[in-house]
Amino acid sequence: MKLNFAKANIDFLGQRRIALAVSLVLIVASLLLLGFRGLNFGIDFTGGTLIEVGYPEVVELEQVRSQLETGGFGRATVQYFGTSRDVLIRLAPREGENTAELSEEVLDVLRGGGPAGVELRRVEFVGPQVGEELREQGGLAMIYALIGILIYVALRFEWRFSVGAVTALVHDVIITLGIFSLFWLEFDLSVLAAVLAVIGYSLNDTIVVYDRIRENFRKLRKQGAEQVMNLSVNETLARTIITGVTTLLVLLALYLLGGAVIQNFALALIIGIVVGTYSSIYVAAAVALVMGVDRNVMLPVKKEGAELDERP
Repeated sequence: MKLNFAKANIDFLGQRRIALAVSLVLIVASLLLLGFRGLNFGIDFTGGTLIEVGYPEVVELEQVRSQLETGGFGRATVQYFGTSRDVLIRLAPREGENTAELSEEVLDVLRGGGPAGVELRRVEFVGPQVGEELREQGGLAMIYALIGILIYVALRFEWRFSVGAVTALVHDVIITLGIFSLFWLEFDLSVLAAVLAVIGYSLNDTIVVYDRIRENFRKLRKQGAEQVMNLSVNETLARTIITGVTTLLVLLALYLLGGAVIQNFALALIIGIVVGTYSSIYVAAAVALVMGVDRNVMLPVKKEGAELDERP
């Protein structure tokens, strides 16, 4: 079966009120989640100790959690790391205790009530001060990226387009963070990098749509702004969907086969690309239309006699 998106004629802009209402509901829900529940910041942002241990045989996570709780590490986060014999333990920082002492205590607890042959593979420590600075710098990085995009799109196209582009990007970021908050997925530096990558990916899609809108305003003189924008979105639909699907195939492979280290990174990109594709089709052009983009804005009419005045 062959899907022919090249001749698509879907009334995207005619459905803009429904699409914008859905986006508004998702954004408000995400903001409420972020405000009341927050994000499950990883050790990169909160500080603490990360300990990786290896078992000679398969071990149940509940058994490991029970041992740690009995040994006085009740707030530890335990998860598999690649296989069911490799376990990753995250501990909140403890005052007056260094990393070496903490890792030895954890190893003693695990060896005391579990199978023999538990090995210490890796220990990492991040101080709370460093974690707080990383959190602030990560937030500033996103803000600076959005400001830069606002200026770039305003200079390349028109300020109304820049508002539409930044609205679509903020839409993608907030909904992605809201999903991470809803499912309490760990948010670490790799996920922050994925969110910044989503901004770049979504902007690229939006710029392609805006380029086609500008081109069609020059070619189609008798059609209204909504018709021109609708045609432009349909003409770029094949490119948008093919790019999104091929990227998602790679990310799904990373998520399923890449192991625990990059799982949340891949998941953030998957969510961001799905939401970003939606916003490129429905949100970016719709916001620009609401802001008043039309032929007069894109192609200002020259005053009578201007051409004569320009002659030598």
